[in-house]
Amino acid sequence: MRIAIAGAGAVGRSIAQELVSDGHQVMLIERDRKHFDPNSVEQAEWVQADACELSSLEDAGMHLCDVVIAATGDDKVNLVVSLLAKTEFAVRRVIARVNDPTNEWLFTESWGVDVAVSTPRLLAAMVEESVTIGDVVRLMTLRQGQANLVEITLDESTPFAGRAVSELELPRDAALVTILRGGRVIVPQPDDTLEGGDELLFVTTAAVEQDIKTALGY
Repeated sequence: MRIAIAGAGAVGRSIAQELVSDGHQVMLIERDRKHFDPNSVEQAEWVQADACELSSLEDAGMHLCDVVIAATGDDKVNLVVSLLAKTEFAVRRVIARVNDPTNEWLFTESWGVDVAVSTPRLLAAMVEESVTIGDVVRLMTLRQGQANLVEITLDESTPFAGRAVSELELPRDAALVTILRGGRVIVPQPDDTLEGGDELLFVTTAAVEQDIKTALGY
């Protein structure tokens, strides 16, 4: 894929390096001269420009990109980049970094954002996930905020141990997508059974998150 990254600070460069290593074509757009360092990710295309200016994005060939990542340290900039990418260049997928969790509510379809990634929220979720049993932990918001990836860990004495996945009476807008068991990643089939200590990952709407908890006896 051809991927544009707005912001070539530490975060933008790290993302670029990973994507380049995976064989993608990456373009880094950076306005600040002190962050413009083509030698740091030599395989990427570097553009010194203001990613909030429409003409700069046109000159950079934003319309040729499959994905745009707004990765600056300024939420206002990330929102503008997202909106321009989606509305002016019809970029198929726009991912935006959220620096301040209080601004997360803005990062929606209205601003052109397909996926909002909040580092503080992810770190908090990882902490909660590691110590919480029986509670719903939201890991990530997906696709314009209409669905979430959530996790719930079964305690060792769960009454669902030994019962088949097909026996779970989940709400309509929830799907069990993965079971993490020890070092295994299990794509659940109807006949697969649950065990105490399983970490269950669901894609669901926010409205039924607590219904999942109830369905699992918590």
